[in-house]
Amino acid sequence: MAKFTGVEMEKIQTKATILIIPGLRDHVPEHWQTILETKLAKVRSVPPVETNKLNCENRVAAIQAQLEQIQGPVILVAHSAGVLMTIHWAAKYQRPIQGALLVAPPDLNESWPENYPSPTVLHQEGWSPLPDQELPFPSILVASTNDHLARYEAVSEMAEKWGSRLVNLGEVGHLNPASGFGYWPLAEQFIQQLDQVEQPA
Repeated sequence: MAKFTGVEMEKIQTKATILIIPGLRDHVPEHWQTILETKLAKVRSVPPVETNKLNCENRVAAIQAQLEQIQGPVILVAHSAGVLMTIHWAAKYQRPIQGALLVAPPDLNESWPENYPSPTVLHQEGWSPLPDQELPFPSILVASTNDHLARYEAVSEMAEKWGSRLVNLGEVGHLNPASGFGYWPLAEQFIQQLDQVEQPA
């Protein structure tokens, strides 16, 4: 009987380095972002912030700190509040980005369940107002029609403002482990699409 212990699966190759930007819950072991990180050859992840985890400026600074260590093209892969961090980062910093995969952004104008921070607290920590200018790089925004943190219509408006290609996956919740995501192979396909985008000279 063949033994596969210690055999490493072949990594997914990309021209760009992938920077994974988790949401406020940071690195959840069974989350598709955490699993994706193990499958990619060129990948980094934004680590949890050590002080005031709800502060938007601290989160944006953590993204910039990782980007300063990466040479060459980068694809950002953000989920939930990580999308909002990415939007705030893009409004503050200038750096060439190959593309961004933006998954299930929450709506700061929505009333969230009790186990999430309140919009009032997030406003105090600098999350709103959310920048609404068009992103200076290609982006894919993946949305759900039954996300408890954002109505589909609100996410559709975000995509229009940011100039993102909107992908409606239907009833997929918040695209997190509680919604059954886990391993999410579609993320790899979106990354490959962004990796092939020709940038203007």
